[in-house]
Amino acid sequence: MTPLLSIPMRYFMEVALSGSVNQAAARLFVAASAVSRQIAKLEDGLGTPLFERRTRGMVLTPAGERLSAHLRNALLDAEQVIEQVRDLGSQSAGRIRVACTEGFAGSLMPGMMRSFQTGHPRSQFELHVGAPDEVSTLLMRGEADLGLKYVVAPEPGLRIEYAMTAPVYAVMAPDHPLAPRRVVQVAEVVRYPLAVGSRGVTTTRQLFDLACSEQGLQYRANFVSNFSAALLPLMHAPDIVLAGHHTVVHLIDAGTLVARPFSDPQLQQRRLQLLSLEGRTLPALAHAFVEHAVRVLTQTGRRKLGRARRRAVSPAT
Repeated sequence: MTPLLSIPMRYFMEVALSGSVNQAAARLFVAASAVSRQIAKLEDGLGTPLFERRTRGMVLTPAGERLSAHLRNALLDAEQVIEQVRDLGSQSAGRIRVACTEGFAGSLMPGMMRSFQTGHPRSQFELHVGAPDEVSTLLMRGEADLGLKYVVAPEPGLRIEYAMTAPVYAVMAPDHPLAPRRVVQVAEVVRYPLAVGSRGVTTTRQLFDLACSEQGLQYRANFVSNFSAALLPLMHAPDIVLAGHHTVVHLIDAGTLVARPFSDPQLQQRRLQLLSLEGRTLPALAHAFVEHAVRVLTQTGRRKLGRARRRAVSPAT
């Protein structure tokens, strides 16, 4: 945590971010009792509780939420000004810190960053790839400017820069028995060998398991991984991989694979979101990258829609 804050404020922010006195103490390299004393001192000075003490950790009160948001945005704005001042005396390029889930890291995000640098050659990127919760945490901590992930529910504290529907697809070889279909059903897909994401890690697996549970269906996964890119090389007919369109768009464009949407409503509940921290003013270069990312994502969506329309005019199988 930045030294711009007083000790009580620093300790408060660490507990707010981690939800735990012990975890905050470990990050601050102090005793948990010292963190507790500083939090109590801050609450006494403000005349209001900032946390609810629960068995599973510390939860911000409305007053704590307001203080946390103010301090977080103030720190980020101060960091932005410091970087701008440094840049005035140097030739360094602007830094853009991006976090995304691994499904976007294989092809989409590298291509997006490279094409942006063509028009902004002095830009520099820091890319962190992690689980969906990790992407949100990096944004909340101010350790990432932008985050790209799949979302199934709103997340407080984060601003949506761009969103689009992102249903789950059944990805298969072009000669798969289900490939001629315009859409597929979960009840059909479970009859084939499946490669799926790890339980509790990916939104793809979460929604597929929800659909199976509601329909009383069971399936056997031949391959399970928290890294979807590892599943694709394992595919052999008649395997099916559950994935998002953006994860496999480069393979679809190459004709290596096809992706078919599900008709089941549970598999259509997901959205792709480009996120930033609520209340923060993005640096100019990061804002320019947002505009570039929106163009790329929109173009990718149009290619997907174009393929769907071409299938729609073909005879149904």
